[in-house]
Amino acid sequence: MPSRALLLLWLVVAALCSSGAATAAGEGQAPARAAPAVGEDLPEAIALAPVDVDGVHLFRVRGTDAYPAQARAADIVARIVALARDERMAVDTIRIEELPLGSKIVAGDKPVMTVLDADARVEGLERALLAEIFMREVTRAIVRYRSDREPRVLVRAAGYAAAALVVMAAGLYVLLRLRRRVDATLERRYRQRLEHLHVAGFKLLHTEHLWGGLRSAVATVFTLLALAGAYLALNFALMQFPGTRGIAAGLLNLIADPLAQMGRGLVSAIPGLVFLLILVLLTRYILQTLRLLFGAIEQGSVKLKNFDADWAQPTYRIVRLLVLAFAVVVAFPYIPGSSSEAFKGVSLFLGIIFSLGSTSIIANIIAGYSMTYRRAFRVGDRIKVGEVFGDVTDVRLQVTHVRTPKNEEVVIPNSLILNSHVVNYTTLAGSKGLILHTTVGIGYETPWRQVEAMLLMAAQRTPRLLPEPPPYVLQKNLGDFAITYELNAYCSLPGEMMSIYTDLHRNILDVFNEYGVAIMTPAYEGDPEQPKLVPKDQWYAAPARR
Repeated sequence: MPSRALLLLWLVVAALCSSGAATAAGEGQAPARAAPAVGEDLPEAIALAPVDVDGVHLFRVRGTDAYPAQARAADIVARIVALARDERMAVDTIRIEELPLGSKIVAGDKPVMTVLDADARVEGLERALLAEIFMREVTRAIVRYRSDREPRVLVRAAGYAAAALVVMAAGLYVLLRLRRRVDATLERRYRQRLEHLHVAGFKLLHTEHLWGGLRSAVATVFTLLALAGAYLALNFALMQFPGTRGIAAGLLNLIADPLAQMGRGLVSAIPGLVFLLILVLLTRYILQTLRLLFGAIEQGSVKLKNFDADWAQPTYRIVRLLVLAFAVVVAFPYIPGSSSEAFKGVSLFLGIIFSLGSTSIIANIIAGYSMTYRRAFRVGDRIKVGEVFGDVTDVRLQVTHVRTPKNEEVVIPNSLILNSHVVNYTTLAGSKGLILHTTVGIGYETPWRQVEAMLLMAAQRTPRLLPEPPPYVLQKNLGDFAITYELNAYCSLPGEMMSIYTDLHRNILDVFNEYGVAIMTPAYEGDPEQPKLVPKDQWYAAPARR
């Protein structure tokens, strides 16, 4: 027998033994409370409780708020057991004494119980007739209690119980040997025949997974057989002793009651499950309709005034979330077990964990949607966020991916972008052009008109700069030693701005060398003896090539 099944079996045996000891100890205790006085009338009953002795059901009695049915039944059982243990009490002394308010069952001079009119109304019988029936059941219970505890009967019961346990052990041993033989047979004949399970070209289950599932199924079958055999043997053994018959009668209930309760719960939950099924189908249909609508908006098939096509997918996600949230709110009361305190406690716990652990996640998601509707940038735009400069490659709910000119992938949290200034070089480049600008510092001895003309000439020589609007020069600063000139030129290719800057700087150097004007800034100590120029015949000095 598998070790798990054996462990479970011993746990069940230990629980049954402890329950039997508690029951036997309870039988020998004095009544928990005194019975009502003879002739005392009980108020209207509010509950029913069984009177059982040694697991044998005798009858049911009613109770009241002041004297519950369970307490009354326990007191009656205690009196019956006490009378049965008293060998001096003869069963022929049990009789009924009629009183104005009830029929009192007594044994000698000791009271057993009082049958009231309220008890008779439960069974729909006359009080005297019901008292006669109860008296006979009490008499039989006392006789049975004494006979079941005779030494010869207990010895015979012990023999039967021992035989049952031996048979159980033998059966478990046989099952264990059979299990090993079946495993060996499966290993020898069928393991090599198992192949990978493929569906549409995808490998879903490996051979080892299939083999493990087959062995688990076999183990489950043998475990159920072992538990069934153990139950039958234990039930038979416990039925042999009067003190454990109640346990034997309730042994099956250990399994049957939970299954029955789950079955009743499932049946009672069927209307709610039907409602949930209809709600799921309706929600799915609504979501499919919304997906088609926003997909058409994104593709341009459907146009809405003042609604950008780029907003289609983010808006669909928001609307989908609202629809799902509304569906969950409507479905919550119909979820089986949703009204239980355990369900509420777990829901509250998960809500607290989610709220504490997802603060930054929620902030990034909200920031992602905010950026979408702000039109800060799109995929493919060249932007600058703080110190990060590059092209947007992907915009997600929580982060934005930017590829720098150095081919570096930078992942920026959307909340950081929302709280930072964003420079977008692409937004106006296609319509009005992006202005590229660079500065040079030239001494006061060089005419400013010449400097501006040379800067404009360098811009005209630079490809990929737009001729219209024309480039222009600004004098940014009249410094202590030089004038700062800023050249501004338009381009429509922000993605190539770095290489355009390189070409522009090269042309500026060439033009200033051609006209003999030295760029002396940013440091100035004095006029050199020879101008700091590169003669034209040295522009392509080795290893440079024309």
